[in-house]
Amino acid sequence: MAFQPGKVFEPESEEEVCDIIRKASRQGKKVRVVGAGHSSSPLVKTEDFLLSLKHFRGVESPDRETAQATVPAGMTVKEAGKDLFRYGLAMHNTGDVDIQTLAGAIGTGTHGTGKNLKNLSSMLIGARMVTGKGEIIEVSQMKDPQMIKALQVALGSCGVFLKMRLQLQPVYNLHRKEWCIPLEKCLENLEELQNNNRNFDFYWYPRTDLCKIRVMNEEDHKMPEVPYGNLEMEQQGHSHEILPRSRHLKFDEMEYALPKENGPECFMEVREQVRKKWRKEVAWRVLYRTIKADDAFISPMYDRESVTISLHHNAGLPFEDYFKAIEPIFKMYGGRPHWGKKHYMKGKELQELYPKWENFQQIRQKLDPEGVFLTPYLKELLNITL
Repeated sequence: MAFQPGKVFEPESEEEVCDIIRKASRQGKKVRVVGAGHSSSPLVKTEDFLLSLKHFRGVESPDRETAQATVPAGMTVKEAGKDLFRYGLAMHNTGDVDIQTLAGAIGTGTHGTGKNLKNLSSMLIGARMVTGKGEIIEVSQMKDPQMIKALQVALGSCGVFLKMRLQLQPVYNLHRKEWCIPLEKCLENLEELQNNNRNFDFYWYPRTDLCKIRVMNEEDHKMPEVPYGNLEMEQQGHSHEILPRSRHLKFDEMEYALPKENGPECFMEVREQVRKKWRKEVAWRVLYRTIKADDAFISPMYDRESVTISLHHNAGLPFEDYFKAIEPIFKMYGGRPHWGKKHYMKGKELQELYPKWENFQQIRQKLDPEGVFLTPYLKELLNITL
């Protein structure tokens, strides 16, 4: 997505960030923070002020005893993983890629895979941030648990993170294997593969009806036998090097989080629709992952064990007809859209999916009463009138 902001700022100090937000408030302008540009949805699109925090870097205050550290908001997931490793610390998971800023990944509920692993937002236990009034505040899970639940997934609508205090874990190594197998074998063994491995997901390829299963376990955990598949890749190493993959091709993506029990049936219906109508147009795979429930107010995994199903399409090719045809299937099975991916849900329709929607809105209003961080898209998305 291309857009032209009115002005781009690259502040080098916290006070500069405060000044920019105060200036925007005085002038009736909106402020959005840009990260790595990985999201498919127009969350950062603005005609006013675009703010980059690329100068805010370098892990601070690492504590191996509590497995906590502070990560400035300008760091990517990849940079944070490398820097944390120096202090003997690691994130519990990453997404399929690690090029996003960690603040952006947290703010949109980005996740990896693993039935016992929560999304990246769940790591957030504290923040130093600038509110819509241009004031710096410190928030912690111990003192402000409800505010943390709102900030863990907030789409940048509550303020600008300067630094994030994260709950991490000691460094660990992973053993990764990938097999190409017939889809029916994947589905026959799905529960076993999900339940007996730290990380598991699969890609389904519409044109061949084959799939790739990907399994990761810590080094002291026995890897599964997959006699019904062809081993295509095996790798071992530090978690931050093994969890993500390199992705050079650009793509558009839609992803929905479903109740875990609805995942297989929803996938089969998506598969049927793709094979009937979209197989010739869509060469990209469909990704199936599992994520543990969390309690962030507008997290797609709020209060339910979840499966996500993702559609991909080559960037630059028409995707809307394809995505709009499949989205009703996701919705029928109780899906909630990934905030950073393409979807067509807004306002009241979204509100019905989140039991703590009003709790989030009350905290958002408190932190940004004048809507400095609310673009027209976000107002419509969150059903806000000012």
